Amino acid sequence: MSLRPVLAVALGAALSLSPALAVENTPDDPRLMTPGQLTVGTSDPVFPPWMLNNDPASGEGFESALIYELAAEMGFAPEQVVWVAQTFEQIIAPGPKPFDFAINQVSVTEARAEVVTFSQIYFQPDKAVIALPGSPVIGASSYAELQDARWGATIGTTDLGYLENVLGATGVMVYDDQVGVFQAMQAGQIDATVAALPTALFATAVQIPEAGIVAILPADENDRGHGLLFEFGNPLVEWVDAALSEVIARGTVDELVATWLVADPDLPIITE
Repeated sequence: MSLRPVLAVALGAALSLSPALAVENTPDDPRLMTPGQLTVGTSDPVFPPWMLNNDPASGEGFESALIYELAAEMGFAPEQVVWVAQTFEQIIAPGPKPFDFAINQVSVTEARAEVVTFSQIYFQPDKAVIALPGSPVIGASSYAELQDARWGATIGTTDLGYLENVLGATGVMVYDDQVGVFQAMQAGQIDATVAALPTALFATAVQIPEAGIVAILPADENDRGHGLLFEFGNPLVEWVDAALSEVIARGTVDELVATWLVADPDLPIITE
């Protein structure tokens, strides 16, 4: 048998690979989940001020707007951004992912970084205490005065870890989602919960308007802030991080924070 056909096939295969190598860091990057589109994971439903009208594709809300700024920096048109819905637990779980990366207020922690890969931090929120009128946490000025309250939090979140490991609360009730936490509060089963300040602002305005923000708590040293989440070892991280650095450097993230994540400077702060 002549080697000429074999060599021709091998040469053809090599040539077919070279265009793929030439289009890395472009919308046709072969490392993408689907070359030609940016596939982004988030939860369903999504909530303001992170995303508006339960529509991540709206471009409205802090995280939705950030993704479209990031996509533009990476060379994608808005219509090339495709959203994939998963639960929070699915997003943070180890294993294969159906997206290039996810954005869902996922806090970067050492434990999570053992099974998924994160981008640099794009936002670090304060924690807020949410309670109904008459709650024993109202008027508290120290961790000690907060610890004896009946607390609730969503399973798998840093809010739960914060209550147990930073605040020192015991017997925290755990719920499948934040809606369940608020329903428990309304039913008188818990006295209070904690959430990222932007989430708390929306919750007390829309989801549970009879409640209010009682106090602000300092950031958890084990929670370095929110990052984009990738499947562990995803080779896209360096490209996405470089684009995110550009978005941050030109002040776009600060502008988005000022637009969507406005805090009340008069809220009381409890630090110890």
